[in-house]
Amino acid sequence: MATALLVIDLQVGVLEGCFDAGGVVARTGALVERARAAGAPVVWVQHVDEDLPYGGAAWQLAAGLVPAAEEPRVSKTYYDAFADTPLRALLQERGVRRLVIAGAQSDYCIRTTAQRAAAEGYIVVLASDAHTTTASEFHGVALEGEQIVAHTNRYFSGLRYPAVDVGIATHDAIRF
Repeated sequence: MATALLVIDLQVGVLEGCFDAGGVVARTGALVERARAAGAPVVWVQHVDEDLPYGGAAWQLAAGLVPAAEEPRVSKTYYDAFADTPLRALLQERGVRRLVIAGAQSDYCIRTTAQRAAAEGYIVVLASDAHTTTASEFHGVALEGEQIVAHTNRYFSGLRYPAVDVGIATHDAIRF
């Protein structure tokens, strides 16, 4: 079964203020190298909006993350990397049925894309130490980025869909 690594939104403008951003970028870089060594596809997903204009400084990937020429880049405008993008077709062309997911905004783009993938029948492994987010406040309740990352990991460690495996693993335990 073919596995792909999805690297979601590890962009300069997205990582500002994120919990353990440098560590997440380094661990994702290790995943990228391991995926490449195994011949697994690496797909780079980058958000585009008024704060992250395509090609602008904030839109660029974090230092140290450099897509290879043959690795596809997917631009998205929604939290869900499948929504109105060619992601599904790219994965189908490569026969991918298992996704390893790393990246930014655990509570938005990571969670939405990973859950969508599971609902569509992909086996999903969230790299538990290779995703991040910023602190957040809603209706007077404040959450630190570290708490959101931990909650996201707990959520995906228990998520179930019929005939689909969903789980978490540390970056160094993930195989391609």
